[in-house]
Amino acid sequence: MISPHAIIDPSAKIAKDVTIGPFAIIEANVEIGSGTQIGPNAYIKGPTRIGKDNKIYQFSSLGEDPQDEKYKGEATYLEIGDRNLIREFCTINRGTPKDIGVTRIGNDNLIMSYVHIAHDCQIGNHIVFANNVTLAGHVIVDDHVVMGGFAAIYQFCRLATQSFIAAGSLVEKDVPPYIRVAGSYAKPYGLNSIGLRRHGFSKETMASLKQAYRIIYRQNLTAQEAIEALHPLTETCSEINLFIEVLQQAKHGITR
Repeated sequence: MISPHAIIDPSAKIAKDVTIGPFAIIEANVEIGSGTQIGPNAYIKGPTRIGKDNKIYQFSSLGEDPQDEKYKGEATYLEIGDRNLIREFCTINRGTPKDIGVTRIGNDNLIMSYVHIAHDCQIGNHIVFANNVTLAGHVIVDDHVVMGGFAAIYQFCRLATQSFIAAGSLVEKDVPPYIRVAGSYAKPYGLNSIGLRRHGFSKETMASLKQAYRIIYRQNLTAQEAIEALHPLTETCSEINLFIEVLQQAKHGITR
């Protein structure tokens, strides 16, 4: 299941049923879990750990050095979970010692062609990155986020769960949960209603989230005033707590 034309460092730890195509290069300090498929001409540099049942298409580059002028060759890491689909020409870099030193990709993500995930990004589960999405360093992407093609995210931003980033958006601040943003620079355009319905959010929960959205975006409140106004809603809708969390933790503000 490993092409004789693949180039694999003897120290790489590769499960017995891994498939590796011709001219793929697997460097030292790479671990690849059971059921994973590596396409032809893919390049994987360590220290990198890849979990089970991933499919990595041709010409992707995983675990290369971070594109950071402060990086001086230190040992940093890339960790990829299970059942991810990583399409052609994707680039995912390792972390830097100035942060936590690890770039992490969770499980069950669809990462389409030409996506770039920079150093120290922390990526959750069940996320869709459409073609040419670009993440700068230190970006956090929570579960069930969808990003349209050519969306670009500034460094240190957080995209909270169930948010939708429209194609071509340029995001410079944190995106709260459950909402849609679009434009350059990105602005909010209501709840991600289609995504929420697909994930089984009830009509009652949707109504509470709309009320929270109006508090944050329609009442001209400061972040602290919005937090205070949101607290009563948490008694009947626990999902509101995530709005509060993002408002409290956003160091550079939220998308407005």
